[in-house]
Amino acid sequence: MDSWVNSAEVLGSDLPLELAGTGNRRAVLMGALREAVRSGRLAPGTRLPPYRSLAADLGLARNTVADAYAELVAEGWLAARQGSGTRVAERAAPVTPAHRPRTPERPSRPVHDLVQGQPDPSAFPRTAWLASARRALAAAPDDAFGPGDPHGRPELRRALAGYLARVRGVRASPERIVLCSGAAHGLRLLAEVVGGPWAAEAYGLPFHRGLLASHGVGTRPVGVDGDGARVGELTRRDRAVLLTPAHQFPTGGPLHPERRAAVADWARSTGGLVVEDDYDGEFRYDRQPVGAVQGLDPEHVVLLGSVSKSLSPALRLGWMVLPERLVAPVVAAKGEREQFSSATDQLTLADFVDSGAYDRHVRRMRQRHRRRRDQLVAALERRAPHVRVTGIAAGLHAVVELPPGTERSVVRAAAWQGLAVEGLADYRHPGAERAKGEPAGGERAADERDGLVVGYATPAEHAYPEALEALCRALPPG
Repeated sequence: MDSWVNSAEVLGSDLPLELAGTGNRRAVLMGALREAVRSGRLAPGTRLPPYRSLAADLGLARNTVADAYAELVAEGWLAARQGSGTRVAERAAPVTPAHRPRTPERPSRPVHDLVQGQPDPSAFPRTAWLASARRALAAAPDDAFGPGDPHGRPELRRALAGYLARVRGVRASPERIVLCSGAAHGLRLLAEVVGGPWAAEAYGLPFHRGLLASHGVGTRPVGVDGDGARVGELTRRDRAVLLTPAHQFPTGGPLHPERRAAVADWARSTGGLVVEDDYDGEFRYDRQPVGAVQGLDPEHVVLLGSVSKSLSPALRLGWMVLPERLVAPVVAAKGEREQFSSATDQLTLADFVDSGAYDRHVRRMRQRHRRRRDQLVAALERRAPHVRVTGIAAGLHAVVELPPGTERSVVRAAAWQGLAVEGLADYRHPGAERAKGEPAGGERAADERDGLVVGYATPAEHAYPEALEALCRALPPG
């Protein structure tokens, strides 16, 4: 960038801020502010103008100044607190050229974890699980201790058929269910059997996209907005589409009823396959249950589910509810013997479901997660009322929307606070372009958001309030 010079008396008539230099304007502004702190011209506690005012005075974009403030907060030069604006950080000794502030060391590893993806390990129902294990082992037939059937134990497939029909509106007999070690394992098998190319939501787990790619199945993005995936973008070339209809991951919200019907029509008319990742289907707080898309057309929809979020990822237990034509090919791809999931764990889960212990555990965790969701929302309303929180009606995480262009700096600021949290960009399909226009209803498309994906299920109860404090400290000032 060409050399440029600008100045404005933004901090008082006796302290003009001079900007001069070549290169990135944000970097030049940050350097000028650092030098003002080092020299003592900006004393500890000095209040800086709001970033909007400073941007107007200097002729800079608001995002440039907001990003500079956020990075200087992360480095320890500035401090931001809701209600008191952005100030020069307090220090133990005067800031002079002979005594320069040392940039605080970044924690070697996170102290707080708000990364989405797993429940609090301490919440595992050990007593109830042990009781089911004892009953299951006592009643287990002898063949349970021989070579495993790749379909999975019949006891668990029967239990899941009843449970999924009752809770998720799934239409399937036990013969349509094939057990696997989780959603990722199910995707591997489907990639091998179905082939590509697939469509996938513009936001989703990069691990799933990478897994499909490693099996020769490319994906192309389908846009996402407030009504879920824009399934009208599907084409006849797509062999399958990977969706999270119950609660779009990670932006939140169920797939609109019209789009649910439309994607089933697309599959019937083209011979395509809908792969329904039933993510967060059991954890809803402020809305009625949403049935699985599989119930609309069992012959063109695969339902993928697991206990990774409801119980523990350590169990390595999942299931596929398949169209009849895919059962034999998937079982053949899995192999002649069960080699992924323990037969005793399968029997234990069958008893856990049949005895009602699974329903009780899900209800208990639903209450706990709703309480944590409410704590997150309350903390943000109190400390950062200028940010918007979305995707909170269900699931184990929320999206905290950020001003455009600030996501990366806020993630860095969180890391300096010892907080592990991820940005929305981490989940964006690499082929997705930011939407150019405004979708119906006047809301921005999810493609356009900057934000944080904040998981509220993982921290232990005693650590959660401190994690929320760290989150609020990392957010840009209003």
